[in-house]
Amino acid sequence: MASTSVLDLGRPSIRRQTWSRYFRGNLKGGEYTWAIAFLVPYVAVFVTFVVYPIVYGVWMGSEGKLYRELFADPIYQSSVVNTVLYLALGVNVKMFLALLLSGFFMRRGWWMKALLMIFVLPWAVPQISTFISIHWMLNGEWGFLNNLLYKLFHIEGAHYLNDRWSALAAVIVSHIWKWTPFWTLILLAGRMAIPLEISDTAKVDGATGLRGFVHITFPLLANLYLICTLLSTIFLLGDFNTVYFVSGGGPANQGHVLGTLGIRNAFDMGQPRLGVAAVISALPLVIPLVIILMRKLRTAEVQL
Repeated sequence: MASTSVLDLGRPSIRRQTWSRYFRGNLKGGEYTWAIAFLVPYVAVFVTFVVYPIVYGVWMGSEGKLYRELFADPIYQSSVVNTVLYLALGVNVKMFLALLLSGFFMRRGWWMKALLMIFVLPWAVPQISTFISIHWMLNGEWGFLNNLLYKLFHIEGAHYLNDRWSALAAVIVSHIWKWTPFWTLILLAGRMAIPLEISDTAKVDGATGLRGFVHITFPLLANLYLICTLLSTIFLLGDFNTVYFVSGGGPANQGHVLGTLGIRNAFDMGQPRLGVAAVISALPLVIPLVIILMRKLRTAEVQL
């Protein structure tokens, strides 16, 4: 008959104590109870508004026939092209302008502070009212821009939103105009965090102007610039307001991006699964961006 040692009898209880200690941490008695009480609402909100929508959305768009139907749709094909152009121009032009303008607003003087306040106004104004105003400003018949051209130069303006490429250009310019101030403030804060000793030493060594920017300023801002670019790309992939309120996805549904196409399929066409599939088709781009962003935030040091 096999003998059982005292150590063997004590192992289950030791294991249970280890797991209990792991979950409790250093909390004891009432502290652990209060911790659970505060944790449960956050877990419930996270599961309800994050986990459940993601899992349910992936389940809705999991059928292969949805993507066969989607890829055969010429509207989807044009939407993919529009999305790529929207990302390439909207993100890069916006971030490049923000980088240049952050250097401009580094100048001292009360007038520069006042100019910065005016510059931030487009970002501070609510999106919907701004984009609706732009839509009517570009109206080909009685829009403000065409009326202004007629009164000043006696020329007839174009129907900007009746052409696919001019409508897409209007959307891209509207997005850049709306969001450049925000990223300018972020990069301006990064510039202001650079120690003055570094700038002064660079000036003594002759690194001024463009040379100082290339060899001193930009290397210190490179990580921040990359993180902002990744975030801007992720935000822009899910952008709906700009396209919907400026061009409406027109003309003839040729101006949609994936975000607005998903809304059209789900609500206007009454095909929610197809709408979810249109949005999910962007995941092959979103997931690598999120992974790169998380690794950058964990491993890279923003040298400021």
